[in-house]
Amino acid sequence: MEVQFYKPSNETLRKYIEGFYFINKKSIAKPIKYWTFPNNYCIAAVYQNTNLILEKNRIVVSASEQENIDSSLVSRYILPIEIIQNDVTDEITIYFKPLGLNQFVDDIQVLFRENIVSFNPFVDYKDAMYKIFNTKDRDSQIRQLEDYWLSKLILRDFSLVDRLITDIQSDLKLNEVAKKHHISRQYLNKIFIKHIGKSPSEFRKIQRFRNSISEKQKAGSLTELSHLTQFYDQSHFIRDFRSFTRFKPSDFFNRVDTEKENVWLVF
Repeated sequence: MEVQFYKPSNETLRKYIEGFYFINKKSIAKPIKYWTFPNNYCIAAVYQNTNLILEKNRIVVSASEQENIDSSLVSRYILPIEIIQNDVTDEITIYFKPLGLNQFVDDIQVLFRENIVSFNPFVDYKDAMYKIFNTKDRDSQIRQLEDYWLSKLILRDFSLVDRLITDIQSDLKLNEVAKKHHISRQYLNKIFIKHIGKSPSEFRKIQRFRNSISEKQKAGSLTELSHLTQFYDQSHFIRDFRSFTRFKPSDFFNRVDTEKENVWLVF
């Protein structure tokens, strides 16, 4: 399934939003089913004229006879999420960077209670999305989408959490990260759960997993890849890969096109 991924044109938005894509029901003729794999983004999907069923690790999409806008948010997932589109409906999906959604939404912790939740963050959200869906020109849709999120930008100070994320992405041990910032390991965990929606260890494992996908072409072997992406050893590499994908690394890379912006396994 080919989907074009757009980066925000606005420099400020690029700090908080990785990108977004559009699915048009006219461009995909048949129902589809695919898996999407864990990452550290918060992913908001908006659907038009859709019946949406949200389960723990599954989203089921069907066409609705009623005109409506429905939306979901995926924040914390450490297993593949299965997307079943019984009917392909119009969709806009937005990838918020770690901490990104915090700059737009006030009560963020409510959205982290489950790994997939219904998402309606603002009183004008559905009306704005309806207008975007019913704009025919793609450039105009993108401009409206960016203008909408810019209008919701709050700009809070998360400098400490930013520094913690940078250190978690390094090879420092979690105890060393906590000690460096003069906080306890328990408080480090509390900060991540509150603002990121996952623990520091989950964040780090997912980061390494995603790095292994992006760095695959640079490594001559899976052993080299595991060292390149800071796994302790190949056994940890294989174990985490099976946990996040349900496949051994070799099987995963044989089945998934890792050079695409959206790394999906389509059935």
